[in-house]
Amino acid sequence: MPDKKRVEVFTAGCPVCQKVVDLVESLAGDSCEVEVLDMRDPAVAQRADDLGVESVPAVLIDGKLAACCEGQGIDEAALKQAILG
Repeated sequence: MPDKKRVEVFTAGCPVCQKVVDLVESLAGDSCEVEVLDMRDPAVAQRADDLGVESVPAVLIDGKLAACCEGQGIDEAALKQAILG
C-alpha cells in the first residue's frame, strides 16, 4: 500500500475554516493523515509564513500548497482532485 498523503489544514478557528476542515476530513478518509493547525499559535503562524500561506483556511498536501488554495477561498473540486487524485 502506498504511503498516506500528509494533509495539513491551517485555520483561524472560525466557522469558514471548520467547514474546510470537515470537508478535508470527509475526503481524506483513511488514505491521508490530516493535521489541523491553528494560526493563533505563533509557531504555527511562523511555519505558515515560511511555507507561503497567505490566507486561511489553507490546505497543504505533502508540504505543498494545494491548487485549491492559491486564489480566494477553497475550490472544492480542486481539493477533491488533490486529495483523491
